[in-house]
Amino acid sequence: MAAPITIDANDRTPIYAQLERGIRVAIATGRMRPGDQLPTVRQLAVDLRVNANTVAKVYLALEREGVVVTRRGVGTFIADSVPKASHAGHRERRLAAHIDRFLTDSAALGYSPREAMQQIARRLKEGES
Repeated sequence: MAAPITIDANDRTPIYAQLERGIRVAIATGRMRPGDQLPTVRQLAVDLRVNANTVAKVYLALEREGVVVTRRGVGTFIADSVPKASHAGHRERRLAAHIDRFLTDSAALGYSPREAMQQIARRLKEGES
């Protein structure tokens, strides 16, 4: 089973955050779907050349949020339905914060808002194929 994500050693983002974000992006773009099995902690750690405790920490955090489920003796799987925060206003505020951060980071990389949106559309199409 191939790792659904990669780690960038040059990225200043902590490895656990890159790993968590990578799994979430794989789900959001359709590269990983509900019911798909994640690599074992040990296998993903070997594939990405990271500490197994880091992978276990991310899997546990995602499990607590209901993003993944672990079936003892079987493995870790993408949850059948990724949970939504219970309060709509909270969800909207969090999404707005993500959008602001995305647009700010995109501008820092030299992308206009339109170019950034085109990149999002391209990534979504990649996930569909």
